[in-house]
Amino acid sequence: MATTLGSFIAGGIAACGAVTVTHGFETVKIRLQLQGELQSKKNAVRLYRGVFHGVGVILKNEGPKGLLRGLSCAYIYQMTLNGCRLGFYEPLRKTLTTAIYNDGAVQSFGINLFSGAASGILGAAAGSPFFLIKTRLQSFSPFLPVGTQHHYKNALDGMRQIYRSEGVKGLYRGVGPAMVRTGFGSSVQLPTYFFAKRRLVKHFGMEEGMPLHLLSSTASGFVVCCVMHPPDTVMSRMYNQTGNLYSSAFDCLYRTVKTEGILAVYKGYFAHLARILPHTILTLTLAEQTIRLMRKVEDRLLS
Repeated sequence: MATTLGSFIAGGIAACGAVTVTHGFETVKIRLQLQGELQSKKNAVRLYRGVFHGVGVILKNEGPKGLLRGLSCAYIYQMTLNGCRLGFYEPLRKTLTTAIYNDGAVQSFGINLFSGAASGILGAAAGSPFFLIKTRLQSFSPFLPVGTQHHYKNALDGMRQIYRSEGVKGLYRGVGPAMVRTGFGSSVQLPTYFFAKRRLVKHFGMEEGMPLHLLSSTASGFVVCCVMHPPDTVMSRMYNQTGNLYSSAFDCLYRTVKTEGILAVYKGYFAHLARILPHTILTLTLAEQTIRLMRKVEDRLLS
C-alpha cells in the first residue's frame, strides 16, 4: 500500500514539474490540430505554420499568458492521470503475472501492455473534465482564433458554464476518445520505458542512475507520440466542439480524414513531440528519483 501511494504521489509530482516546462508546446499543438477543421487544404487558412512559428505568434499577440492558458487545469489533470498511471501500473502488473505465472517478477509483454493501458484509462476517466476545460482555454485566442471559441474567465468559470448549460454529462464530453488516447499512450509508455531500460543494462552495461533513466524515457517518448497522436487529434476536436458537430469519435475521425486527408490526424505532430518528449523524460526521470527518495525516507522511518 505504501509503495502504491508513493508511486501515485511521485507520478503526480513528476508530471506537474514536467508540464510546467512543456505546457506552451501543448497550447501550440491544440491550435494546430483545430486549424482548418473540416476544411479542404486549399480552403484552410494557416494562422499557425508550425511549432516555433506558433510559439512566436502567440507570444507576440498574447504574451506568455497566451502560451500558459489552462495551466492550473493541466496540473490537476497531470496529478490525476500520472498518479493513476504510475501508481496502479506496477501493482496491477504484479497481480496479473502472479495470478497467471505464479511469479510477480515475470516480464510478460502482453500483461505489461494491458497494465499500462488500464492504469492510463483510469486516470484519463478521472481527469477528463480538467482536460476538457484546459483544451478550451488553450484554444481561445482574441487575436488568431481557430476552432470553436469558448469565453471562460478561468478554469472555475468554465466548469460553471458547462455544468449550467449541459450538466455533468457536458463535463464528460469526449471522455471516450480521451480514454482511447491515453490507453494507447499508457499501453506503450511504461512497457517501452522498462523494455529500453532492461536492454540498456543488458547490452551496454549501464547502471541504475540518471543517464539510464534519461535514455530509457527518451525512447519511450518517441513511441508514445507516434502511437497517441491520431486519437489525440480526435480528442482535441471532440473536447472543443459545442453542440453535436461530431456524433462520436469515429464520426470525427471519418469526417476529418474525408475532408482534410489522412495526414490531418497528424496535425500538430511536431508540437506534440516537442511537448511529449521532454514531458516523458522529466516525468519518468523525476518519478524514479522521487520514488528512490521516498524509499530512503521510508527505510529510515522503519529502522
